[in-house]
Amino acid sequence: MKDIRFNISLYIIIPVIIAGISLLATIATFNITLYYITRKMNPAWPVAFWGTIMILVTAVFGLLIVKFIIDPVKRFAENTENLGVIQQTKEEKSKLEKQDDMGRFSMLFEQVTEILSQVEAREQFPEIVGLSISMRGVLKQILQVAKTDSTVLILGETGTGKELIANAIHRHSLRKDKDFIALNCAAIPQGLLESELFGHEKGAFTGATSRKLGKFELAHQSTLFMDEIGDMPLETQAKVLRAVQEGKFERVGGVKPIEVDVRFITATHRDLAMLVEKGDFRQDLYFRLNVFTILLPPLRERREDIPLLIENFLIKKGKKIMISTESMNILTSYDWPGNVRELENAIESATVLAKDVIEPKHLPSAVTHMMGKAGLQKMESLPFDLSLDHRLQELEKSMIIEALKKSSGVQKHAARHLGIKERSLWHRIKKYEIDTASFKR
Repeated sequence: MKDIRFNISLYIIIPVIIAGISLLATIATFNITLYYITRKMNPAWPVAFWGTIMILVTAVFGLLIVKFIIDPVKRFAENTENLGVIQQTKEEKSKLEKQDDMGRFSMLFEQVTEILSQVEAREQFPEIVGLSISMRGVLKQILQVAKTDSTVLILGETGTGKELIANAIHRHSLRKDKDFIALNCAAIPQGLLESELFGHEKGAFTGATSRKLGKFELAHQSTLFMDEIGDMPLETQAKVLRAVQEGKFERVGGVKPIEVDVRFITATHRDLAMLVEKGDFRQDLYFRLNVFTILLPPLRERREDIPLLIENFLIKKGKKIMISTESMNILTSYDWPGNVRELENAIESATVLAKDVIEPKHLPSAVTHMMGKAGLQKMESLPFDLSLDHRLQELEKSMIIEALKKSSGVQKHAARHLGIKERSLWHRIKKYEIDTASFKR
């Protein structure tokens, strides 16, 4: 016999049960009242008695339902706290103790979700170092677009790791079994770029002693990553547009069209929309490339990733060397205009100079000079038992307050002073519950 079962949400079952009990209580009360009235008896006391019984039954049943739902949640919360997986500061523990059960459960669930999200990021993207909220958002976008053949445009400042993201998209795509083909358009001389992209026939130009396959052909049924696409000459852009649009091209010096099946990923640190306005980039090519956009955050907008990056760089160098708290404070407070690449170079330089511990004197002068004394004093004044993440949050909050003071509460000017977007500043102000009105003159 076929077993037919239906799964019904508790949001439906519980209200239906309670409504059913209430309906039965109403019917019972009505019949009792009618029974006494038809016999010309006073129904007040019997109705009150049976009504009280019905209320108690409903209350007990409701209590059992709540216990049935809450007890597993309570056990989960207690086990989570006992495991010691969630690290809490004194401030968080104090806030947690003041909450009722539901508030406590809600806070614990948020913390567990955060941890699980970080674990998932590490498991799926071991080559990408970054567990900040902004980077986890980027990793989520990678998973969304990887399984498709959509063209991807990666935007981000120099040194943010655009090729690493492109490689991750390919590694999670359906074309992962083929080689990932990459080309930096800014690194190839203008006269040789077309030959690198499309290849050339023997004798096509001086020095072309044999046929050469270009990146488009090599990337057939795979992924082609064109970095610094904003530096591509206009005449080359027209040929790339045809290849992207029609999947066809000719080798330099060739006449026979070659068809390819290529998934395109491009990247640039430049503002392509502005280049289109200036006439330095083709509008039709821009629209073809700008199908799915991934914006990489600069390192100054994900400072909590800096300690992880430093640890990873030290492991890669194979050096058993420590880094002092003061040096870490300086490194996490610096704005890093060169982003991850600049940070890696700074750590490599410091490991050459340091023996056992990286001190501030081992750091590049550009980093130590740009680090404000106020920021360092702020970090040193924080309680020692605070975790690094919370110390960074306090530093970030103080920097935002300082910028708002200097700009008289004008968020647009404060965002420019901090080197971040106005929307990003608005989110941080909400996060730290900063009253911007108090800074206005």
